[in-house]
Amino acid sequence: MANYLIIGASSGIGKALALKLAEEGHQVFGTYNKNEPVSEHALIHYSQLNVLEGGFTLDFLPENLSGVIYCPGSISLRPFERIKPEDFLNDYNLQVIGAIRIIQSVMPKLKISDNASVILFSTVAVQTGLPFHTQVAASKGAIEGLTKSLAAEYAPKIRVNCIAPSLTDTPLAASLLNNEQKREANALRHPLKRIGTAEDIANIADFLLSPKASWITGQVIHVDGGFSTLKI
Repeated sequence: MANYLIIGASSGIGKALALKLAEEGHQVFGTYNKNEPVSEHALIHYSQLNVLEGGFTLDFLPENLSGVIYCPGSISLRPFERIKPEDFLNDYNLQVIGAIRIIQSVMPKLKISDNASVILFSTVAVQTGLPFHTQVAASKGAIEGLTKSLAAEYAPKIRVNCIAPSLTDTPLAASLLNNEQKREANALRHPLKRIGTAEDIANIADFLLSPKASWITGQVIHVDGGFSTLKI
């Protein structure tokens, strides 16, 4: 049994991954920001945590961790000229500085694990280039750079990888999928002709955390229905 910390485990991808890991017999320590979830499994333990607040404590964690998964994110799709510089800064604080704070805080716990892994999340928009995605792509581009640098610095002891999804059916993307016309149009943009699910992303995260991925580090893995590479 391994111990995992999932930041943002109360919904979407984080929730799906927490359930998957718990069903495999692992202990999951999940965090939420505002709305306390009801644990759906005896091995999932929730604690409140706001990554934007300095001085938080992680005293609810055990002595060692096999992995940390940082799920918080935001989707704000607006024309570049309507985005204030402080909006970029707020997004960067949530997606990048928050991840840095967490990883630095748990690094001693990861170092004593036999199969330690860090998973971060990017977006297909970083390497593809999509209109109205400047805010999210700027922060997630930094995440991709952070992934590769951390993987180099902590090899061979700790593996660090990043998952870059396309549009996924989670509460975060609800406004983009709130009617059948939007759902169908977005599905048709992908070569596999459907929207991704939280379980699609949780499956690859589960693999990257496992010993089966013991020779994989420093990678940005696209789980996007073929969107980033296929034009059909």
